Amino acid sequence: MKRLSQFAVAACLLLGSAVAWAANDTPVGTWRQIDDVTGKPKSIIQITENNGKLEGKVMQVLLSDDGPHPICRKCEGERKDQPVEGMVIMWGVSKDDDVWDGGKILDPKNGKVYSVKLSLTDSGQKLDVHGYIGISLLGRSQVWERMQ
Repeated sequence: MKRLSQFAVAACLLLGSAVAWAANDTPVGTWRQIDDVTGKPKSIIQITENNGKLEGKVMQVLLSDDGPHPICRKCEGERKDQPVEGMVIMWGVSKDDDVWDGGKILDPKNGKVYSVKLSLTDSGQKLDVHGYIGISLLGRSQVWERMQ
């Protein structure tokens, strides 16, 4: 009986570590967006997957030049003059080997939409978010930190 309980504990530990590892091999989760200029946390982003495509939604704005609840004044279309909190700012991103790309990301500060490429680093605890126009060698990157 003692061996059975030891086996059960070991199996639970292995299963738990496998689940934790699997959770960190995808961008799906909650992320703290770090401003690439100031190095300070800017917002909380929730990345979800729907039919194999990732999308990112702003859950909370932490740092803004426009006050605590900014709106997207420079956005076009349905996002124009809408609150940034609750806004989908990344969409259509799909897995391509060890990166995720093929989608778009919106910068609510200037209202521009860029192509986006995502890469996990630091054992899945950081996400390199690279927005660009044209070729991915040009553009700018931010590092987002996974929230537990």
